[in-house]
Amino acid sequence: MKAVTWQGKQKMEIRNVDDPKILAPTDAIIRITATAICGSDLHLYHHGESVMEKGYVVGHEPMGIVEEVGSEVKKLKKGQRVVIPFNISCGHCHFCANHMESQCDNSNQEELYGGLFGFGKLNGNHWGGQAEYLRVPFADSTSFIVPDNDLPDEKVLFLSDILPTAYWSVANAGVKKDDTVVVLGSGPVGLFAQKFAVMAGAKRVIAVDPVKHRLDKAVRYNQIETYLLDDVNQAGDDLYELARGGADVIIDCVGMDGLEPTKEKAKNLVSLQSGTISPIQMAAKAVKKFGTVQITGVYMTPASSYPLQEFFMRNIDVKHGQAPVVHLMPKIYDMIAEGMFDPTQIITHSMPLEEAARAYEIFDKKEDKNIKVVLKP
Repeated sequence: MKAVTWQGKQKMEIRNVDDPKILAPTDAIIRITATAICGSDLHLYHHGESVMEKGYVVGHEPMGIVEEVGSEVKKLKKGQRVVIPFNISCGHCHFCANHMESQCDNSNQEELYGGLFGFGKLNGNHWGGQAEYLRVPFADSTSFIVPDNDLPDEKVLFLSDILPTAYWSVANAGVKKDDTVVVLGSGPVGLFAQKFAVMAGAKRVIAVDPVKHRLDKAVRYNQIETYLLDDVNQAGDDLYELARGGADVIIDCVGMDGLEPTKEKAKNLVSLQSGTISPIQMAAKAVKKFGTVQITGVYMTPASSYPLQEFFMRNIDVKHGQAPVVHLMPKIYDMIAEGMFDPTQIITHSMPLEEAARAYEIFDKKEDKNIKVVLKP
């Protein structure tokens, strides 16, 4: 099959690799009909050498048609249309049974972390879904059957990750009526977090980003306030004042992408993936006393200068982690089916799988007013 493979720093290539096979009786094989590039894929694009070998198949936002099932798969049937969550979950361990699927005890036998598609040896070494086919472990629990086959792929594809991740971020942060919420990053997860914060009753939602076209999308999609980031060192103080004494909740949807420290560098934004924690430092300044900082952006490297003193001295709650998405997929699907919002409005590029290398470059450099790329095998 054709698949997007990691071949070194900033080098994703389409290669022919072996078709996946049923390895356990609870597996299924899915023929991918749509998949997407996620912001966290850029961490691997720049620094994948720490978790994967050359030739590894990436991607964790897939959906498609069931082609084959193992002998112990009870729910999935050949021909069904499914969205595959990025969390791999057995469905019966303590964590899966209590809506904490992102830390399943049985999806990653080598590390203390839960299993994820496309993230290398750190998260169970499960090949990803930017490919023509995908092996899905624990297929009955690691899948969502799409009830309405009339909905196009693009309407439901983001149930795989960014929609439930954003929804969980808002819920986990405890956003409530009349809150002021600052969302750091106006990429795909940030845009949806803004949407869900508005839906949760926030009085003010402020989007922060160094890229103007992403803030323009936030205004059109969510009708919210924006702050164009020029200087990371000044932004925390500015946002504190803009929020009139600090935000009730700050949601970091940036992660170790990092935010350039000066206006001149921000004009030539490239995701350096350098392990910076500047978004967390910014949040520490901009949040109100007894406020909440929700860290959703991915941090995969150790970092110094963590603002522990600020968080401790000002009674700040800090929450973070991989969103457990499987149990949220039905709820968010219903919201889409009922027309509460349209997730397809964030899609700026739909490209053939064969053009994945160019798609990664566009996404990384924010070229052509890019926000979200969907790939079609």
